[in-house]
Amino acid sequence: MPTFSGGLFHPSIAAEVSPERLDRFFIKEETGYRASPELRGSVVFTVHDVLSDPPFSRLDLVSCRNLLIYFGPEAHARVIGLFHFALKDGGLLLLGGAETAGDIAGRFEPISKAQRLYRRIGRSRPMDFGFSAGGALEVRSPLRAAGREPPPRATALADLTRELVLAEHAPAAVLINAQYACLYTLGPLDRYLKIPQGYASHDLLAMAPQALRTRLRNVIEEAARTQARATATGGKVSHGGGTYELTLTAQAAPNEAEPLTLVCFIETQRHDASPGRDLSPQETVRVDELETELTATRLDLQTALQELERATEEEKTFREEALSISEEFQSTNEELVTSKEELQSLNEELTTLNTQLQETLEQQRRTSDDLQNVLFSTNVATLFLDAQLRIRFYTPAIRSLFSVIPSDVGRPLADLSALSNDLGLLDDAREVMRTSVSMETEIETKDDIWFTRRIQPYRTQHGAVEGVVITFTDVTDRRRVAHALDAARRVSDQANAAKTRFLAAASHDLRQPLQTLSLLHGLLATTVHQPDAQNLLVRMSGALGAMTGMLNKLLDVNQIEAGTIQIAAADVAIGDLLNRLKDEFSYPASAQGVELRVIPCSLSVRSDGQLLEQMLRNLLSNALKYTDQGRIVLGCRRRAGSVRLEVWDTGAGMPSEELSLIFDEYYQIGSPAHGRGRGLGLGLSIVKRLADLLGHSIHVRSTPYRGSMFSISADRALSSRLASETVGRRISPPQRRTHGSRILAIDDDPQIRELLALLLSQAGHQVTTARDGEDALRLANRGDAGPDLILADNNLPGALSGVQAAKELRTRLDRDIPVIILSGDISTSTLREIADAGHHRLSKPVEPSALLDLVDQLSSPRQEQASSADLQSETSVVYVVDDDPMVLDAMRAILAHSGATVLTYSSGEDFFANYRSGLSGCLLVDVGLPGMSGHDVLRRLRQDHDPLPTIMITGAGEIAMAVDAMKAGASDFISKPVTPDDLLASVRQALDQSVDAGRRDAARRLAAEQIAGLTMRQHDILGRILAGHPNKIIASDLGLSQRTVENHRAAIMAKTGAKSLPDLVRLAATASSDGTGA
Repeated sequence: MPTFSGGLFHPSIAAEVSPERLDRFFIKEETGYRASPELRGSVVFTVHDVLSDPPFSRLDLVSCRNLLIYFGPEAHARVIGLFHFALKDGGLLLLGGAETAGDIAGRFEPISKAQRLYRRIGRSRPMDFGFSAGGALEVRSPLRAAGREPPPRATALADLTRELVLAEHAPAAVLINAQYACLYTLGPLDRYLKIPQGYASHDLLAMAPQALRTRLRNVIEEAARTQARATATGGKVSHGGGTYELTLTAQAAPNEAEPLTLVCFIETQRHDASPGRDLSPQETVRVDELETELTATRLDLQTALQELERATEEEKTFREEALSISEEFQSTNEELVTSKEELQSLNEELTTLNTQLQETLEQQRRTSDDLQNVLFSTNVATLFLDAQLRIRFYTPAIRSLFSVIPSDVGRPLADLSALSNDLGLLDDAREVMRTSVSMETEIETKDDIWFTRRIQPYRTQHGAVEGVVITFTDVTDRRRVAHALDAARRVSDQANAAKTRFLAAASHDLRQPLQTLSLLHGLLATTVHQPDAQNLLVRMSGALGAMTGMLNKLLDVNQIEAGTIQIAAADVAIGDLLNRLKDEFSYPASAQGVELRVIPCSLSVRSDGQLLEQMLRNLLSNALKYTDQGRIVLGCRRRAGSVRLEVWDTGAGMPSEELSLIFDEYYQIGSPAHGRGRGLGLGLSIVKRLADLLGHSIHVRSTPYRGSMFSISADRALSSRLASETVGRRISPPQRRTHGSRILAIDDDPQIRELLALLLSQAGHQVTTARDGEDALRLANRGDAGPDLILADNNLPGALSGVQAAKELRTRLDRDIPVIILSGDISTSTLREIADAGHHRLSKPVEPSALLDLVDQLSSPRQEQASSADLQSETSVVYVVDDDPMVLDAMRAILAHSGATVLTYSSGEDFFANYRSGLSGCLLVDVGLPGMSGHDVLRRLRQDHDPLPTIMITGAGEIAMAVDAMKAGASDFISKPVTPDDLLASVRQALDQSVDAGRRDAARRLAAEQIAGLTMRQHDILGRILAGHPNKIIASDLGLSQRTVENHRAAIMAKTGAKSLPDLVRLAATASSDGTGA
């Protein structure tokens, strides 16, 4: 009992008790597990004798195992009755495997005979748990009555009278059981019984005198056999100086618990000792012999009786053991029958499992054959190595690089002789296994054949790396073609560079005098008012405009080649655009005798407003050049999801063979002589290049002598928001400043410096001039406040160009001063340098009004802030990170076609190397990137507190990873393959959610309500679906059929409104977010 009550259990219980219950009910100690105080306090440990101790009551369960087999039938029946009393109605009785319940009719009903489990029924009867009259209860009655009030006098007298009568007239009596044990005594038994030596015993025969033992045994057995009163006479006892004749009586006492017998000692007659005659010696000897013989006979009889008792006890023991063995055999037989049934069931399950395994093996064999045929049919040299770089599998094409035979499978790769000079193969393979990052390089064999060697980690189904896969792709022909292309490209680049240098030099030399003429024309226009002089100025303006237009065409071509044109996609209102072009071209068309008709349009397109207007302007200019009389029509048509802007004319038209040539640079229709005065032939080339940049398509139809039709197809706007403000700002007249700014003008031409100073001074500005960069720096060193704006020519004499001089001035003055670069240089390097520096560029010759407009805009802080804010609000960049070039190209095309600015990266490291936070936009990143995974990219953005909306791109087996990423802060995810509509919708949602917290909170609440409508079982299945488990695994884990899981899954989809698994995962991730985009 101390061991049990201590509550200390062996450490091996951890294998049988679940971890949750160990943590809840036990305390870990060095020697094992100890029951917690709460558990220990709910259990009572005590020694209990089921036969003699009062029974418990109101119990739910009684477990009695292997105890009843040691009881006789009477004790067995009594214990069953006590158990029936102790249990509540419906309580359970559990017996041992070798025990039987006996006669339980009306008391218990069997629940499982094989398991010996019974349920209590019926009502308890007094004889089931009663105690014998005069037993322990009567012994304890004086103790229980000790503290009570004394009885009334009448009762006390009655008790006294009863006690006196019993003491005077009642015989001595004793109540015994079937084992002759004294249970209760009455009267002067000390006259007849004595306590024997040795261990204390209640055995009546042991305490009786030797002369009475035989009579006592006989009378007790007769009373038990006949169930009637039995009497034995002839006994004598001596006490009080006299000898008494003694009559022994025995009768059965009524008791259902066990058979009892009442034995009485009745004295019938007293014989006093009387004097007699003396015996003769012969008689004395004879008497002694008879007494000796009688004593020996009694001893022999006693010995025989003891042996008979011992034999009876042994027979009883043998009978009980035989009964116990029989019951054990019966229990064992039942267990064997049960085991046989279980073995038969197990055999059937094994047969079914064996069939399934055979089917699985056959399916795996077919799959292996299919994969082997795929590998062999590609004719790509492939080598599979295990973690110790031993050969696991190879394709036949690998023999062109290694001398390998089928028996080499299992050998280390280092033992084989390679046919190439690939010395770093093994080191690269170990590095790939260590980092799990793929590695690719080109190698050359001894036969001058080049291969692209790619090493990838060999991943198991659980994601562990257990080797590498090495592929060798023959790239010899590709390298030869690449070398030929490089040589041709170098020749082409040299020719193009020579052309660019010539055009740049010619443009600069021509623009310098044109700039002087333009400034003089602007000054003269403000000072000359005579009609004749005004006519001359108009003609001069036309000549300057024609020359400037030809040079600007060269500039546009070089801008496109330099890549300095930035696309600002927005929703452009076509009606506003057509109205501006109508106002611009109505007067030239009317002066030429051509009718210009513009058809109103209420649609909007996704494009760059300025570039689209430039394309239409070039088409209208081209139509005016080739239409001497007739009509020009400008309008739009709706085509499905796009809009076509069309320009119709009734000009000369062109033959069909020239339609494919008109977009080439410097190409003109007709003879050169006929084309004089019609430009350089760059207008349509610029339109084509701008269309390619914007993702628009150009179409042309023409009939000789009847006219032509040019059209631009652009996507319709994705939303109703119009973004014509950019174009409107460009053409809206600026507000002149009421006070001047300090302007530093830098130019090496004295005339241009003088004219610039005069023009700006007349506009109210304070102008300081310098002839080169060094002169400007000397002015800055004088300690003045410094200029508010820098106006500089880029081609300055000396060591500093205009861009370099502006940078040095900003550094010395420690101010971010606005800079305008006046340049006649159209080389791509110059254009790129100006654009990278962030300066504003005006091409020479510049119109005085355009120069003054830009000066006023840059010198106005309020306008500068507004312009900056507008530009920032319209700039959204979509970053795409994926290691698959085909995926990058496809997403770039889709997003760019919709008007987005797209930046692509092949890895997370490359993205962070080029990413600059603070810009609006969103990020699309592949979850399974090599090196820094998509999850790592998202984690770093959140650690840097960067709120850039992030969309996860996942494969079929990465649902669980995508869910974890969305919980970490991803705004959405899309599964490969993704449709263009889904991609654009996800990007648009991410951009909207990045600025609309209220919409995001509403979406989260709606998703949470939908998830809350699921049942507990559906919640459990949903969690396993989100973990990426298939239906078969879910059914096995939950103990359900696969069909039941499918029904629950369909119910989940119906309740949440999800149409697909990605929709369901997206809904769950939204519901579990914290409302901050995470």
